[in-house]
Amino acid sequence: MGDSRFRSMLLLVIVVLVPASVHSAVRKYTFNVVSTNTTRLCSSKSVVSINGKVPGPTLYAREGDNVLVRVHNHVPNNITIHWHGVRQLRTGWSDGPAYVTQCPIQSGQSFLYNFTLTGQRGTLLWHAHISWLRATVYGAIVILPKKGVPYPFPKPDGEKVIVLGEWWRADVESVVKQATMTGLPPNISDSHTINGHPGPVAGCPSSVNDELFLKIAGHKLTVVETDAAYTKPFTTDTIFLGPGQTTNALLTADQTAGKYTIAVSPFMDTVVPVDNVTAVGFLRYKGIQPFSPPHLTATPPINATAVTAAFASGLRSLNSPNYPAAVPQTVDHSLLFAIGVGVNPCPTCVNGTKTVADINNVSFVLPTVALLQAHYFKLQGIFTDDFPANPPSPYNYTGNPPANLQTTNGTKVYRLGFNETVEVVLQGTSLIAPESHPIHLHGFNFFVVGKGLGNFDKGKDPSSFNLVDPVERNTMSVPTAGWTAIRFRADNPGVWFLHCHLEVHTTWGLKMAFVVENGKGPNESILPPPPDLPQC
Repeated sequence: MGDSRFRSMLLLVIVVLVPASVHSAVRKYTFNVVSTNTTRLCSSKSVVSINGKVPGPTLYAREGDNVLVRVHNHVPNNITIHWHGVRQLRTGWSDGPAYVTQCPIQSGQSFLYNFTLTGQRGTLLWHAHISWLRATVYGAIVILPKKGVPYPFPKPDGEKVIVLGEWWRADVESVVKQATMTGLPPNISDSHTINGHPGPVAGCPSSVNDELFLKIAGHKLTVVETDAAYTKPFTTDTIFLGPGQTTNALLTADQTAGKYTIAVSPFMDTVVPVDNVTAVGFLRYKGIQPFSPPHLTATPPINATAVTAAFASGLRSLNSPNYPAAVPQTVDHSLLFAIGVGVNPCPTCVNGTKTVADINNVSFVLPTVALLQAHYFKLQGIFTDDFPANPPSPYNYTGNPPANLQTTNGTKVYRLGFNETVEVVLQGTSLIAPESHPIHLHGFNFFVVGKGLGNFDKGKDPSSFNLVDPVERNTMSVPTAGWTAIRFRADNPGVWFLHCHLEVHTTWGLKMAFVVENGKGPNESILPPPPDLPQC
């Protein structure tokens, strides 16, 4: 058997072969947002979908292509689409997070997303970016190299897309509303999914919030790309993915012909409850009957911190002459963001309090007018630019929590000059319960230059930073009761969201935004808003 290449993405799901006809410089797609009756886990419900499918269509393009996606909203819900990981150079109007770069597309309206894929190749994803609709509104983006440009690894014989997600028997929007009303955490999902399906589940005949392991029985995987950036080849038997992360890996089908289990299981190394159901799929060699007994695999323990650490440590940028790692060697802004959860008063909630989340003690409040519109048109009273660069009241972040767990609420941004360099140390905390946080930055790739457990030590830890070939990502996990340091260059003008990609934490307020000023001249300035930009 030859090589097969698996594209693995958390939260978005589809399996397809790469078509031979991908060559045009302009890609046009139509997304119809509709209600669809869907059956999973022996029960049916109506869900919001794209073109009647869950998952939705895969977008195919090449590096440098212009992508046009017309979205028509035919459901009562407001909707936006985020092209997760696409840098959106000067095209922030098409980034998609509701009330950050655009007002949502209301029922009966449409909007044309228009962006160019610049300096990226590999696999990314798209998903709804309002409320929890990304539980069913999602799909994959496959970015091929420019024509005539080879892969920096052996060309595979075939390519597949695998996307991992979660499924609730209940209506997801109802789950969110109930949690908001009670002030309690929302119900966990009922199953994980592989390409939209949970596989065999006890009692049934046939990831939005969880970080996941993926294993294929009897086979090794060689990682060659993460978040649409090439990596040095790294061989492993377990891939670790947080929500929003993507990975390309080579699989060599060199085992005895048979059927091999693909297993997806959750990771959680603290006391926070998660959906502990393992989703199952199968890798089947040609000529093997569908119902043949499979080769099984053992999944990592749910609290396998060492497995996650080994996977993260094995990832390095390719850093070759053709694909250099442009790591900022000096920084203009050195930021420390303490991230975690807290408790605020809520007279209408069950216990008189509600769980919230925050960065530097600020639970972010989305405005009623999109931040990018307010910035571009210089509207007053929508946001303030005083987001704290450091925790306002430092404490032992991973030790005993302070007595006061209350946060402040605000729509605050942090302002950056064009082309300035930024270092952000994301510090996990032990407030209520320490937890791993997958953090996503819109509008940029960043380099993960350091990571550790406990509290970040500004005097000692930077000496161990990797400033040569750190992995390049748009989403990375901050370890439980630990820290992660990232660096990026603010060379993309606009307003860019930074948030935890655990949907529950985003809902609770673990989010903020950077405002990046225009540079010199039109080529360093955000483009004017499109004429059909939705209004609030």
